[in-house]
Amino acid sequence: MNQILPQSVDETQEMLSKNLYIADRSIATSLFISFQLGRPIFLEGEAGVGKTELARVLSIALRRNLVRLQCYEGLDISSAVYEWNYSRQMIAIRLAEASGDQEQKKLNENIFSKKYLISRPLLQALESTANGPPILLIDELDRADEPFEAFLLELLSEFQVTIPEIGTIKADKPPIVIITSNRTREIHDALKRRCLYHWLDYPTASRELSILKTQLPDISEQLAVEIIEFVQSVRQLDLFKSPGIAETIDWAKSLIVLETQKLNIKIINETMGVLLKYQDDIHTLTNSDLFTKQLNS
Repeated sequence: MNQILPQSVDETQEMLSKNLYIADRSIATSLFISFQLGRPIFLEGEAGVGKTELARVLSIALRRNLVRLQCYEGLDISSAVYEWNYSRQMIAIRLAEASGDQEQKKLNENIFSKKYLISRPLLQALESTANGPPILLIDELDRADEPFEAFLLELLSEFQVTIPEIGTIKADKPPIVIITSNRTREIHDALKRRCLYHWLDYPTASRELSILKTQLPDISEQLAVEIIEFVQSVRQLDLFKSPGIAETIDWAKSLIVLETQKLNIKIINETMGVLLKYQDDIHTLTNSDLFTKQLNS
């Protein structure tokens, strides 16, 4: 059954919270406006701050299918929008040739029809189900080549795609579109103009503590507070890649597995690879005042 969209910012925030996504009011406001205006929302921010997770949670909360397009260098229209089922077309052609001129003429009129079309994520997102239009996640758009953005302009403006052999395919009801970027490059203004924009930052200490306790309800209060205080301090260092919320949760899970009751220098050393993913960042941490302070505590 199609879940009704929230009718206020408060309802939007409550819906996310019920599905274990602790959102501040600014992102709830952006989402509510996106729902009401039927506009895509463009999320930028560091990796691991919850951009992709937001789309997944919306899919669960609204009971709609999640259609995900993972972007990468070299992504093209055949992988993202559609392609023709050439093997099936060839079989149909051979059968028509064997059946005579009448069948061949009939096939010539239908060889480029939806029957032989393979829908990729962007085309799939235009197809509603019994639960309503899907959630379309265009993930890490900054990883795709710049020309690929041009493929998205018609979709984001009119919620339709044009296939030369068939014509225009338009959504009966527009999907909810979430586009994410880790800002490894700038996205073109033409695409941004078609979206609402929101910068998703690292959470405050109090919000991150709430997230951690929501995800790991059995964690002790003392350990949770110590983890958040340490991670928040680590993010103040000059790192190549600061730990995101995902790394905080993974680190907390690791400490629980190791039956850690209280942070100490030994356990930090042994589990640092869960929190930081670059050797240079680990070196920066181990030579910082933060590490020295922990060593002396």
